[in-house]
Amino acid sequence: MSTDRPDTPIRVVLVDDAVDTRRVVRLALRLRGGFEVLAETGSGEEAVALVRRLQPDVVVLDLGLPDLAGRAVLTQAREAAPDVQVVVFSGADPHAADAAWYEQHTAGYVVKNEDVDYLVDLLVAAARPTPASPSATAEVDLPQDLSSVREARSLVRSTLATWDLEHLHDEACLVVSELATNALNHAQSSFCVRLRLNPTTVRIEVGDGGRGTPEPQPHSATREGGRGMLLVAAMSASWGIDRSDDGKVVWAELARETAGHLAP
Repeated sequence: MSTDRPDTPIRVVLVDDAVDTRRVVRLALRLRGGFEVLAETGSGEEAVALVRRLQPDVVVLDLGLPDLAGRAVLTQAREAAPDVQVVVFSGADPHAADAAWYEQHTAGYVVKNEDVDYLVDLLVAAARPTPASPSATAEVDLPQDLSSVREARSLVRSTLATWDLEHLHDEACLVVSELATNALNHAQSSFCVRLRLNPTTVRIEVGDGGRGTPEPQPHSATREGGRGMLLVAAMSASWGIDRSDDGKVVWAELARETAGHLAP
């Protein structure tokens, strides 16, 4: 069951076969405060048993366990404790073929070379979700026209100003320009731009009717997106693709807290 009282510790189970990694995460949780590590293990089978017995709020899950595949651990853990939130903390490639499945079935996916503080932020957000409000999202449907890229940037500028996050303006405009341009040039369809205000990130989504997969490419000065998916990947805390029968949604998340700016 998710913890909704700020004075109640967030109950965590750590699942990683690397002892040093568990030690780093445990130290980060202790320094942040408000967490209780119930147990830790390097075994997938033992992890499922611990989740069933302890019913934690959050599980930190590595995908490279020696006995069970990450998907099997996740599926069995959710069966053992339907309300548990799972955050993946793994060295596995987040853009591999099954990454979209993990994005849909977990509360977050963090690569091990990311700042561990971002992982801790996700654990807080997973255990104590902020109820959605009308002001926490903004979206617009745009036609298949080059002017739509400018309209997408306009939505980003006005929305970030409303959220008092103007310091993300440059990065967010570059991200939405690239995603919108990909929708026009490759999906060749109209598209929807959506911004979501999350506790620690701003999520930018562009949904279109295409089936292709955008890949990081070298810089090109001749196209509207300009900097390419390479820059999107470099600037984002995470990014990915969610597919559906109607097309796909390409998304990127920018950390709300940057050097010199704390998230409000």
